[in-house]
Amino acid sequence: MKHIYTSIDIGSDTIKLIVCELYKNKLNLLAASSVKSKGIKKGLITDVEEASMSIKQAFNEIEDMLGIRIRQVIATIPSYFAEFTMVKGETRISGENSVVTGEDVINVLESAIQSKLNPNKEMVTVIPIDFTIDNSNCVKEPKGLTGTLLSTRAIMVSTPKKNIYSVVSLLEGIGVEVADISLGSIGDAYAFKSKENSELVGAIINIGAETTSVSLYNKGIIVKNSIIGLGGKSIDNDLAYMYKIDTKDAIRMKEKFALAHKKYASPNEGYEVTNTSGEKITIKQLEASEIIMSRIEEILTLARKEISILAEKPIEYIIVTGGVSSSSSFDYIVSEILGKNAIVGNVKLVGIRNNKYSSAVGNIVYFIHKQKLKGQDYTMVNNSDMEMLSSTKRNVINISNDTMLGKVFGYFFGE
Repeated sequence: MKHIYTSIDIGSDTIKLIVCELYKNKLNLLAASSVKSKGIKKGLITDVEEASMSIKQAFNEIEDMLGIRIRQVIATIPSYFAEFTMVKGETRISGENSVVTGEDVINVLESAIQSKLNPNKEMVTVIPIDFTIDNSNCVKEPKGLTGTLLSTRAIMVSTPKKNIYSVVSLLEGIGVEVADISLGSIGDAYAFKSKENSELVGAIINIGAETTSVSLYNKGIIVKNSIIGLGGKSIDNDLAYMYKIDTKDAIRMKEKFALAHKKYASPNEGYEVTNTSGEKITIKQLEASEIIMSRIEEILTLARKEISILAEKPIEYIIVTGGVSSSSSFDYIVSEILGKNAIVGNVKLVGIRNNKYSSAVGNIVYFIHKQKLKGQDYTMVNNSDMEMLSSTKRNVINISNDTMLGKVFGYFFGE
């Protein structure tokens, strides 16, 4: 059986929408869209009508590519004021011959969150840390084991209700059902998860358009998060101000010409542009790169300080992601500011090798693991639409059952 999943990340600068197929333990990209967002500021919806139009455009592009209508989606919601609470639960094993089933897993996680939720918050997800059966050794995957009592430790993730309802109501308003919700920082963790960092304490920095998210992880599970009020648009504004040019020209120069680090920038190579006074000017690559580098240094330095505030244990790795991190020579500045344990993330989804998609890609992987843990099958496309999808010319993400799919678990309690 083929399983189709759609994920959307509603950002301040762009709406990222992707559709993937899981087939024979390989995740294939079917379609991806990135459109300019309107009516969204710092990840929050400020104009419903404009935001709806932007989202519709993204869905229209995907539907034109695939020839089917997208009916369900995994939605990334804002992480403002998110809380990460350790919870514990236990349940009697109800399966035949005392064998743990997906239903037992659901029951024990539900018991863990009972009476734990703040009335002003809404639960996003609950991520199991481990399970024990009859107080035996901890395991990650309890299904198929036998015993009488199943226990769990987990992290319950919650946010203010408005963070969830604003996104869900917006999508439902354009006729799309929200099958699941998640945070961008959870998606980032699953996009870059490896056997190595699954056993370590680390951090992921996601530089968005208007904000930068700093998240702390213990053995691959998010435990803390904070938001810095600077992002990629700060760089655009710096260039536009310094050279008195239009913001669109500043963005093009940043993406097509300048470097994130001045190390390899040319002092002679120039970029010709017309300023706001109508004069043609030539901007040297070295000068523009120095401006960009200065702002990225500030963002990463602030992120480093946030990590030191959040962390109670030594940080063993740092991954930097977000659209800006795909800039040329970005790895040099990451190494200088954050040290030898820091790297630039690499989204391994052929066809969208850009880190701005990391949250959307990772949240599909996360959703798959939740279904695996529950022992359930799920697809977001009905049978008639499935038949219309071509099985040829698919791009492949490098995730197999032997690596990521078999080792990470999560669960979301929906309606």
